[in-house]
Amino acid sequence: MYIIGASGHGKVIAEIAESNAIHLDGFVDSDPEKVELLGYPVFNIVPENSDIIIAVGNNRIRKQIASSCVNSTFNTLFHQFATISSRANLDVGTVVMAGATVNVHARIGMHCIINTNASVDHDCVLGDFVHISPNVALAGNVYIGEGTHIGIGACVIQGIKIGKWCTVGAGAVIIKDIPDGCTVVGNPGRIINKIKS
Repeated sequence: MYIIGASGHGKVIAEIAESNAIHLDGFVDSDPEKVELLGYPVFNIVPENSDIIIAVGNNRIRKQIASSCVNSTFNTLFHQFATISSRANLDVGTVVMAGATVNVHARIGMHCIINTNASVDHDCVLGDFVHISPNVALAGNVYIGEGTHIGIGACVIQGIKIGKWCTVGAGAVIIKDIPDGCTVVGNPGRIINKIKS
């Protein structure tokens, strides 16, 4: 298996693979200066017909990479110290870090990141390319649209709907629905920017 992205996020993904006894062939990164990481070689192109996982935190770039890797098979990785309900559904390319919890009937899309110690409670739905940062708490029945990034330590109360391609700032407390393309900060969360579609 190859890891696309030879940086900090890639290191974490590599250790998750190692903890699951998955053989790593190396990293892939567009930076020609990078030749080795954690004792693994770094290549500049993705080998054809290979198993890969994308280790890039930026949701838009992760989506671009996923769209370009048409001849590859995407893996899904869960840290051995993550707690994932057997009744949850996690799609291809998704990674779940150490200490994270994904509860019953949660549905997680493709190429999502559930980061360290994050909590995704029952019946939550996360679209593709969502990033849930460390120590985020999503209560039950939360919906998060494609490409949205929930910042470190943010809290979202039950039943909230957050649109596509939003950014929720670190430590924000979300108690109202958020439309697509918004940046939200504070306690309670308030919209400070909205991308015009």
